[in-house]
Amino acid sequence: MLSNLTIIFPLAVALFILVWTCRWARIHAEAVPRLKGPRKAGGDHDGADRRFTKLDWIVMLALTAAYAVVGFVGLGSTKAPQTYLHYESGNMYAQIELAQPQRITALRYWSGLNTADYILEFSPDGENWTDQVLEDGTSGMTQQYTQLFRWNDATLNAGGGETRYIRIISGAEQELGEIAVYGADGQLIPADQLIPAPGCEALLDEQDVVPEKYTYKNGTYFDEIYHARTAKEMIDGIWPYEITHPPLGKAIMSLGIRMFGMTPFGWRFMGVLVGVLMLPLLYMLLKRMFGYTAAAGCGSAVMAVDFMHFTQTRIATIDSYVVFFIVAMYLFMYMWASEPPENRRKRLIWLGLAGLSFGMGAASKWTGIYAGAGLGVIWLVYWVMRLVRAPKKQQKDVRDEFILNIAHCIVFFVLVPFLVYYASYWSYGPSQGFDGPFRLFKPGYFKMVIDNQTYMWNYHSGLVATHPYSSKWYQWLFDVRPILYYLEYPGDGTTISFGAFNNPVTAWGGLCAMVGLGWIAVRERDEKAIFILIGYLANLLPWVLVTRLTWSYHYFPCTVFLVLAIGYLFADLRRRDEKWKAALGSFTGLAAALFAVFYPVLAGTPRSAGYSKIFLKWFTDTWPF
Repeated sequence: MLSNLTIIFPLAVALFILVWTCRWARIHAEAVPRLKGPRKAGGDHDGADRRFTKLDWIVMLALTAAYAVVGFVGLGSTKAPQTYLHYESGNMYAQIELAQPQRITALRYWSGLNTADYILEFSPDGENWTDQVLEDGTSGMTQQYTQLFRWNDATLNAGGGETRYIRIISGAEQELGEIAVYGADGQLIPADQLIPAPGCEALLDEQDVVPEKYTYKNGTYFDEIYHARTAKEMIDGIWPYEITHPPLGKAIMSLGIRMFGMTPFGWRFMGVLVGVLMLPLLYMLLKRMFGYTAAAGCGSAVMAVDFMHFTQTRIATIDSYVVFFIVAMYLFMYMWASEPPENRRKRLIWLGLAGLSFGMGAASKWTGIYAGAGLGVIWLVYWVMRLVRAPKKQQKDVRDEFILNIAHCIVFFVLVPFLVYYASYWSYGPSQGFDGPFRLFKPGYFKMVIDNQTYMWNYHSGLVATHPYSSKWYQWLFDVRPILYYLEYPGDGTTISFGAFNNPVTAWGGLCAMVGLGWIAVRERDEKAIFILIGYLANLLPWVLVTRLTWSYHYFPCTVFLVLAIGYLFADLRRRDEKWKAALGSFTGLAAALFAVFYPVLAGTPRSAGYSKIFLKWFTDTWPF
């Protein structure tokens, strides 16, 4: 049975959020915004100042730096085999000689690119060879797509005798990075007691990186088996294995691999970096929207301690990149919408940057297109409101400006995104024979891009599968069903696991705030509330219509708008409530406290069964912690 504390925690958090939002609703309805004297340049009559001050820089950079430390710590090993034995075809073999005959109890190996099972042969004298054949008909040494760029353990016959020579025969063209040989005592045989055959030195030249066992810290896990591999293939000019998403996210991921090698830290580095950079972008958006350093700082802090943001940016998948560009495109779109009409040059720059960000988001993952549709709705609402509010004598000028802006949008939101998307396939070119600086203009390049769009559409529209941790969109709203990425039982009574889900304060508090914004948008025609609501619905509603398999991480883009909705409430309390510091501090503090409590299932640190039972098992049947 669950402990009483496990039941009390979610009830207490839910009650806190309910009381907190009800208090905001009462204050919003009853309290008049507190005036702070004459309006200053860049400010409002209510004391909000949208100019970026020295304090804003200090708060934003301090928050970003603190998150960077937490985000990069424990990210993964900086060491992994970097040299490979390349089998050019099947039936080629690598051979290792032991200094003296002994019984081999284990073989651990690092798999590189390409898949095929190996054949293992053992010999006491180098002349008489015995194939290892297990009951399932295999040799016990496999290299399938789930085993690439990670450590694997071969299955050996328990009763094998002494041997002096080991042969590893390829099943097809494939790469083998390193092999560790364990003797009768179960200990790793030192490299100086192993003699590789000529040409096989790559199998024994990096023995210092061999770990005690495979973990997520020293190899690929979950969808890293697709995306990290594809990033490496793009570097090597090989046609990528994973082509179910556009290339830009993997191309950005490959920058980390170029800097730190094909290591766990290398393929995860850029994801964490964009997760770090999301915070100053979000801070700028919150500051521009609401004008309060406190609201911007607390809102950004809520994002920093959100579980989804933390876990999702630390796994080498492409969601981090598309969400980063979504934050950017909505920041620039808001800058355009809030810039005075007379500042035409600035407005044009902001609109251009919004279109560029949209193109980069779409080129990372198609969910960026959902977010882009929200920009289109915001653009249309903006012009409708401009036309409705304009005096009669100015309406012709507004209509002329609107028509000109349509031409700008054709350039910024059609032509520029198309070029960005088209160019994102640059790294696919060499594998198809399109090399050189003018590869984009070769007829076959265009066909390659179009064929991939067809493939992606057919793949996603026809996907039929099951998954134990899948979830539906309505479960995301209430944080009901996380996706479990990793699970390990070390054998010492602890558990190591982590997955993707929102901080309950973000999910539940953000949902309450979004409902409040919906009320304000309808009743008061508040432009900020409408902006946030459109962004949220643009990223959520498409999933309502999707019938294929979905997971909680598909809600990640919506998290940005949950935080913006919370920021709206923060700013509103800052304007109307004398006790605003306690209100903002308690909400932000609770979010940070839950991040600390749930840290073991966000970062994959060992935890006891008792800890999970008391603190983490909030939903008995659906939270797999």
